[in-house]
Amino acid sequence: MFAEADNNMMHSDPNLSSTMTDQTEDEYGLRNSSASAVGTGMYGRMSCEGSPVMMSPWNQASPFTQTEWSNVDENLPQNGLIGSLVREEGHIYSLAATKDLLYTGSDSKNIRVWKNLKEFSAFKCNSGLVKAIVISGEKIFTGHQDGKIRVWKVSPKNQSSHKRSGTLPTLKDIFKASLKPSNYVEVKKNRTALWIKHADAVSCLSLNEEQGLLYSASWDRTIKVWRISDSKCLESIPAHDDAVNSVVSTTEAIVFSGSADGTVKAWKREQQGKHTKHTLMQTLTKQETAITALAVNKNGTAVYFGSSDGLVNFWERDEKQLNYGGVLKGHKLAVLCLEVAGGLVFSGSADKTICVWKRDGNIHTCLSVLTGHTGPVKCLAVEENLEVSEQKDHKWIVYSGSLDKSVKVWGVSESFIDMNNMGTMQQEQHVISHSEVVMSDGSFSSSTGGASSHQRG
Repeated sequence: MFAEADNNMMHSDPNLSSTMTDQTEDEYGLRNSSASAVGTGMYGRMSCEGSPVMMSPWNQASPFTQTEWSNVDENLPQNGLIGSLVREEGHIYSLAATKDLLYTGSDSKNIRVWKNLKEFSAFKCNSGLVKAIVISGEKIFTGHQDGKIRVWKVSPKNQSSHKRSGTLPTLKDIFKASLKPSNYVEVKKNRTALWIKHADAVSCLSLNEEQGLLYSASWDRTIKVWRISDSKCLESIPAHDDAVNSVVSTTEAIVFSGSADGTVKAWKREQQGKHTKHTLMQTLTKQETAITALAVNKNGTAVYFGSSDGLVNFWERDEKQLNYGGVLKGHKLAVLCLEVAGGLVFSGSADKTICVWKRDGNIHTCLSVLTGHTGPVKCLAVEENLEVSEQKDHKWIVYSGSLDKSVKVWGVSESFIDMNNMGTMQQEQHVISHSEVVMSDGSFSSSTGGASSHQRG
């Protein structure tokens, strides 16, 4: 099931040449400047026409008819492919899973819904590229290339019926805000826009359901905070010096953001009456390569970030601050997506693979490498398989969306270890002593015998 990888593939050189970085960003549409736009020329290179997957029996259905997932042999190993869907209508950019439903967004005008591994429903939007999907109860929020956030509602009587219920910001709020000149801010040279609107593509969405908040990150370099109950924009955070590629909210009133400017920032949320205020708490890292993905564990004590050099770094939180934990080396091209579930970390990459890491304390072991996509793995979603999970062995259903126009479904067990990959994966750690201080730029300062040294995280 898993292709045996050579050492060159499984090790990422932290000092990758600029040639490889430039090639990765050009081929896979990584956003490195908020002034540039994704060109349509990349899609020809991503189509993978003539590949074994595109010519397989799984790819014979019309995009306008109901398509079933192809089932693989039931006698599967503990970590392996369950099924695959290949469509001609668009590259997969976003996924969201909830209970027994899977939502997929692509660069077509369709958002498709799957149930029990069969097509269940679909609804169309005006913007072709769906870059993010999150679900809150009966509401579905989608972030788009045109800078808008669209809101959809599921019918309580018919789960397959989805109707558009609004857009963020609402037309009413746009009209009210436009009456005051002070509500206009400069977004580009000689160009102004309302602060409640994104001026460029929405790259990521994150929910904080306990507080009833939605966070949206954009290539316009800002993060906006929305109140779900009335669709109000509460705050616009000028977060980074370049496109914001990822944002993650935690239950501990901390929000993390990652940007093409090479920084990861931690923001502290404070409630001020009816308003929220986010202040910069800590800059975790400042590096030459773009931050392309973020993920946080359930209790918010560990944050992982992937970058365009193929590395996954992680930080750990104690009572006072976040400290650098180490780096996971499993990819040779950019890390495009990350997910954390239970004791596992999943990383999807432009090298077409998914690495499954198991965390034990602050040590990470690669359980397996999932292969089968013929294009970059752009998005991941993970749900626990409650039917077969055991107390000592949690099992997960992993969905992966790719620019090869396919979604694959994997079964993953926390107890499974692929012995072929154990020796080829690396984790490097930096243990911070009591005499070391984490600097605001993400570097380390240590003092020994009066001499000081700095090491970048």
